[in-house]
Amino acid sequence: MINKNVVIIGAGIAGIAVAIRLKSQGYSVSVYEANSYPGGKLTAFKDKGYRFDMGPSLFTMPQFVEDLFAIAQTNISDYFEYKKKNVVCNYFYEDGTTFTAVANEDEFAKNAEQTFNINAEDLRKYFSQSKKKYDLTASLFLEKSLHKFDTYLSKDTLKAIFKVNSLDIDTTLDAYNTKMLKDERLVQFFNRFATYNGSSPYQTPGIMSMIPHLEQYFGTYFPKGGMHSISMSLYQLAKDIDVDFQFNTKVEKILTENKQVTGIKTESEWIKADIVISNSDVVPTYRQLLKDHKAPEKILQQPRSSSALIFYWGIKKEFPQLDLHNIFFSEDYETEFDYIFNKKDVHDDPTVYVNISSKDEKSDAPKDCENWFTMVNVPSNTGQNWDKIIERTRKNITAKLSRLLGEDVSKLIEFESILDPRTIESKTQSYQGALYGASSNNKYAAFLRHPNFKSSIKNLYFCGGSVHPGGGIPLCLLSGKIVSELIEKSN
Repeated sequence: MINKNVVIIGAGIAGIAVAIRLKSQGYSVSVYEANSYPGGKLTAFKDKGYRFDMGPSLFTMPQFVEDLFAIAQTNISDYFEYKKKNVVCNYFYEDGTTFTAVANEDEFAKNAEQTFNINAEDLRKYFSQSKKKYDLTASLFLEKSLHKFDTYLSKDTLKAIFKVNSLDIDTTLDAYNTKMLKDERLVQFFNRFATYNGSSPYQTPGIMSMIPHLEQYFGTYFPKGGMHSISMSLYQLAKDIDVDFQFNTKVEKILTENKQVTGIKTESEWIKADIVISNSDVVPTYRQLLKDHKAPEKILQQPRSSSALIFYWGIKKEFPQLDLHNIFFSEDYETEFDYIFNKKDVHDDPTVYVNISSKDEKSDAPKDCENWFTMVNVPSNTGQNWDKIIERTRKNITAKLSRLLGEDVSKLIEFESILDPRTIESKTQSYQGALYGASSNNKYAAFLRHPNFKSSIKNLYFCGGSVHPGGGIPLCLLSGKIVSELIEKSN
């Protein structure tokens, strides 16, 4: 039995995941959360008969959730259920093109051949290249610390290094997609995957073309009860194996002595700990909790990823042409990203994502109605006039959706709530409201992320979307795995 106390700051899914792993190894684990609820961004709310998942809306790679139940030697079906989606997403273009992306790769290629100017075989080759990139790099970039020397001595890492020229690191995702796919509509389709880590396809490297593999090969899923059930099932599992949770408890300081962690200070008490893990954004962790220590300024001052502007709409009608995931593309994608990352504004013709969980969970909306999670990618919060941006963007979104759906959407909205970068930052402590910490608009971005440990302070670790390997549900869960393995090696 390991007689060591672990304190985790933040009950986001990465914090809960590492809590489950360490508790299962025999550590005593306590989680301190400033909010009154677990899950971080992965939470939900109900109003006027509508239920909305507030944060991440795409569920892929469920094996990383399953792993946690296996580690805890618990039957996942007692906590969590999900189903695979046959339709991945519906796409709508301004020129009238519509395309339904299906989960089956071969069927996808055949359907794309009929819609776009491409041969099905060329698309199969694209997916094959995506898989190769993922297989070559997953163990390095996603499952290990990039900041430990022994990572680079592994067989998988050496194999990736020898084949680095095939990873398209020195070109942009857009340039790679243009070369491979030709058709502008299809290029835009695959450029969209840059948004999965809050980046621009015109800046992020071509290696990001591995991301479609995650969607097409592993599939997309819908959790029973909605996305919020992921965080709630993991929270319940953690509680059932005796992880201690303290909500409404803000941590004010990480305590250290002789270059080693000794505990934390909350508003009301000092808590001793052998190990401290911050699941809070790395920037406020340094600015607020580690004021007495030198901060890694180059890392903290990296440009932020995109944020989101989300309208939660109760729609008093059902749209049969829509599914769980729906994308309404901008006519000028490059200009849209120029606005986000260079002008720090929102283009008047943004790409609109509409998630409708009531398509799969009927109780999420009243009869003959739908709950629309309506999102556009926006810049992080650097002091913009968000009230004006919201007003302008709302008009542009409703006009776009009305045009492409052939119905005045604005007249169908009977409930509305709004989340913008300011409230994302205040609710989740995500610096500037950025969804994924630093952006990946750099071929060295993975190496420039903050490591999962601090070499100058023994037994201080970091997990979550702002550190390696990044944001998104699978990556947050993997960051918890990386941290637990680092702790296991050092203890």
